[in-house]
Amino acid sequence: MDGDGSTGDTLRALRLGRGLTQEKLAEKAGLRPGVIKKIEGGGTARLETYHALARALGVRTAQLFDPAALPPDNHADDHAVDLMPLRREISPPVTLSGGLGLIDAGEAPHLVQIRDVAAALSGAYNGDDYPRVAALLPRLLTSTRLAVAFHDDGPRQREALRLRADALQMAGRFLTQVRAYDLAHVALRDAVHSAEAAGDRLAAAAAISAQGWTLLREGRLDEAESATAATAEEIEPRISRARPDELGVWGRLLRRASSAAARNNRPQEARDYLRLARTAAIALGGRPAVRLHGWNRFDGLRVGLQAIENQMVAHQPGRALGLAERVPASAASGSGNWRRHMLTVSQAHAMLRHSDEALGILAGLHADAPEWLRHQRLARDVFRDARRARRRPLTVEQRALGHALGVG
Repeated sequence: MDGDGSTGDTLRALRLGRGLTQEKLAEKAGLRPGVIKKIEGGGTARLETYHALARALGVRTAQLFDPAALPPDNHADDHAVDLMPLRREISPPVTLSGGLGLIDAGEAPHLVQIRDVAAALSGAYNGDDYPRVAALLPRLLTSTRLAVAFHDDGPRQREALRLRADALQMAGRFLTQVRAYDLAHVALRDAVHSAEAAGDRLAAAAAISAQGWTLLREGRLDEAESATAATAEEIEPRISRARPDELGVWGRLLRRASSAAARNNRPQEARDYLRLARTAAIALGGRPAVRLHGWNRFDGLRVGLQAIENQMVAHQPGRALGLAERVPASAASGSGNWRRHMLTVSQAHAMLRHSDEALGILAGLHADAPEWLRHQRLARDVFRDARRARRRPLTVEQRALGHALGVG
């Protein structure tokens, strides 16, 4: 392709190859002409903008940009919690004789106690207590590392390795949430290795699913889809005799692949992955597959929520709200998946210029989970869009919400 490979050059070449002016492309993509001019001039845009352009041009989103071209996140949160202890534990320095700081375990580590701590930390993570997670997770990782070193063979070593894999996967998920992506990749890579060493293929596959989320958050859409889809194919269970944990990990991988494909302007593939994920959910017989301090949870509700999210990615807010109306009220919960769903519903209202509804949902999310909402870039985008759609000034409460989100 002509040009130096930058996003602007790529966009210009694709546009000219289709005989489109900047104005015509902007019209097809539902954008302002100035956005096209900005990108072709070397500027950057949000991932949703690139997706709209890819849809208008009929190409994969990943063809338009290198992840480095994405704009920096001015609300990056790795400084909001103290990550230095995690950095020391996950990426320690090495010498010719090995790593630094590997102290003698002394007496045998208590694997049951380590498992209890892991369960408690999972509760803190799901409860959005990020400062507590950041404070205690390094200690859990140290304990699992010492346990693996102490139990050098047999069933106890395999159990120690499984605990290590789960702890590293929790670390990867937490670090992705606070956007410390490079460190998250290190943790998740080591989680895969620990799970494989334990002979636990499902735990390794679950860590790859978490890696898919990290790749999605970075905008590495081709890689996110390829890694999760390939792993799902490798572990595909025989439905008639599959265990719940096998169906759960397989379904999560497929859901992640669907999310990546939808964002990469591959709607048919996104539907295909989601159809298979629905097969896994149906095979569970209405029961969830759960491993709280590992890969968390999978069920039919989460497949349905992904279908709604995919409609939003395709810029179909009306369809998204129609699907959302079918979600039973009994499904409402304080889980991260449910909050993400409500944020998606808020986004749909904002796109349809229903500013009061959008801001009302944001206010409810802030009242329920202020720490979680503060880490959601989409919440800030929705607030800005809803504010632009309003004909009346913001209320005192709405201004306070904007201030809490950092966009007041």
